[in-house]
Amino acid sequence: MEAPLHPDFPFDPSTPARAQSVYWVGPRHLAGDDGRLYDAVADTLAGLGWTSLTIVRGRQEPDEAPEDRQVLRSTVLHISPDTLRWAQWVLPDEPFHLGELPIAWLVSARADTSSPLAQWSAYFTPDVPGEVLVDFLVALDAREQPAVPLARPELVLDAVTAHGWLRDIDEPGAGAMDPTFTSHLSHGEVPPLIQDADPRALLAEADEAGPAGWQAWAEPVLGAQCLWAASFGASVPHDLVAAFAASLSSTAPVLRRVLPESTRDRLLRAPAG
Repeated sequence: MEAPLHPDFPFDPSTPARAQSVYWVGPRHLAGDDGRLYDAVADTLAGLGWTSLTIVRGRQEPDEAPEDRQVLRSTVLHISPDTLRWAQWVLPDEPFHLGELPIAWLVSARADTSSPLAQWSAYFTPDVPGEVLVDFLVALDAREQPAVPLARPELVLDAVTAHGWLRDIDEPGAGAMDPTFTSHLSHGEVPPLIQDADPRALLAEADEAGPAGWQAWAEPVLGAQCLWAASFGASVPHDLVAAFAASLSSTAPVLRRVLPESTRDRLLRAPAG
């Protein structure tokens, strides 16, 4: 999925960081996650004071040494100090898929500590730029009440059109895309299995549309597999989605050592340092 930024300097994970070429690249919505989606988010959450818990599941045969145990599933859970919000790294934990891409991060929040159930959840696949997910989580951390809506849907589209994205011609109030028609943002039907506490999502019949939520994705080649996808349950506050959208559409370049194969030819790059 990923390729070197510079063909003369192949990327090798074992290469010391100082020996890797680093570039400023843009646009960020096509820049991928640099292979650091876990680290970028986990480091930020640690800096915000969130607690991390690692859950490891495995299988150990009789008389087998502990170090030989076969690890079957594992996940890392990050919990905010007030326990109202949490983020799970679920990529190694046999996640379900969004489109044809596995879920990497699952972010949830609840209204109060009296209920263990999430009020809303948001899902992010690999190659979502780490900077974008970090900005979403910083906005979530700063919110006093993470499950209370405080803004209208228009705020999300305003965030991207301010950076040059175009409103959907057919549905200008429910969608937008970047000027190259590669990355999209849409407010509409939520994909299956997206968890949300909105009772309409629980009671909707199979042939009925449930409550609308925000979806975002990058499709470098029309009809081919997406580069990344993100899905927000219907109850995710619009101002949090707007923070994601503003960061996604930002014209500020990002640092990268590796780029996705499907978009490397579309990115502008300049050596860093």
